[in-house]
Amino acid sequence: MPMPRIELTPMKAVVHGGPAATALAEEAERLDARRVFIIASGTLCRETDEVDKLTAALGNRSAGIFDRMRAHVPRSDVIAATEVAREVGADLIVTIGGGSPTDGAKAVALCLANDIRDAKSIDQLCGDVEIAAPTVPQISIPTTLSAGEFSAITGVTNEASGTKDILRHTSLMPHVVILDAKVARHTPEWLLLSTGVRAIDHCVEGICSQDANPFGDAQALHGLRLLAGGLRRVKANAADQQARQDCLLGAWLSMGPLTSGVPMGASHGIGYVLGAKYGVPHGHTSCLILPAVMKWNISVNEGRQALVAEALGDVAAPAADLLHSLIEGLGQPRGLFANGISRDAFPEIAEAALHTLWVPKNPRPINGAEDVLQILELAA
Repeated sequence: MPMPRIELTPMKAVVHGGPAATALAEEAERLDARRVFIIASGTLCRETDEVDKLTAALGNRSAGIFDRMRAHVPRSDVIAATEVAREVGADLIVTIGGGSPTDGAKAVALCLANDIRDAKSIDQLCGDVEIAAPTVPQISIPTTLSAGEFSAITGVTNEASGTKDILRHTSLMPHVVILDAKVARHTPEWLLLSTGVRAIDHCVEGICSQDANPFGDAQALHGLRLLAGGLRRVKANAADQQARQDCLLGAWLSMGPLTSGVPMGASHGIGYVLGAKYGVPHGHTSCLILPAVMKWNISVNEGRQALVAEALGDVAAPAADLLHSLIEGLGQPRGLFANGISRDAFPEIAEAALHTLWVPKNPRPINGAEDVLQILELAA
């Protein structure tokens, strides 16, 4: 049997504790970038001056802005952004906003590198195929907590099929991530809190995986503590900037398992289906599914779940119950039926979930649609 091997990420730096615009200007100078293309949240562009701060700090390095990347990253938006990036000759892509700009920029980088010019041709980037590495680096300034900026994969929705395709390349991870709570102060409470639960999902499924490793555990356990405490403090006082910064740091640490080779499980897999096919917001998918997956998995990983309970501050209670209470206390959605998913949809969700990346990696083996249906009933 080969010895365990933990791979570390190719990311160059995480910058935190100062203004994002200042940090971006310094990183652009370090990279000698001359044509910086910004993919930004439309809300940040329209309603705040955060994007203006970035362009001012970049000066004549700023080459263009795209602010139309919709939720779940539709292929058509990726192609539209790629066309603009190609036109301006982008040599650095910067994202500011949530998971959609971040994931969209990764897909744009792959499209540029592989000369993809229409939505159908994105098929060439899907699956286990050899593709050209991105040549335009990415810097991300996240305002939500889904933490996709710390991964080398991206999800892109195929509007024709209603499915979410996973694109991957070892060089796809952003070059630098800048964490600035003052930028994240604009994020609506529901979005920050729900994506925070998404980051908790990263921690929990990483800790509870059969392939967990010490490196991932160390980051995920501390990340879970930062997130649980920080999210509660944000809920109590939306102006608490240190709480938001703790959440951003916790989201970074939540990716320790995944980036070191630990797979996610059924919560992530079912969540992909709820998002792509039923329009459930990214963070809400974890709110709805994670506690149910923990209940279903308890027979095979009770000891690992006890680590989660300890990090949440109560070794006497089941981790699933603690997660339910945390999510409910944050005012986030619970129950599929209460959130527009009927039992009639369960068979379709179950079948689609079997074909996602993560359901086959669940710590308790999922042997067919009937097993997924059991989880959905627990989440109903």
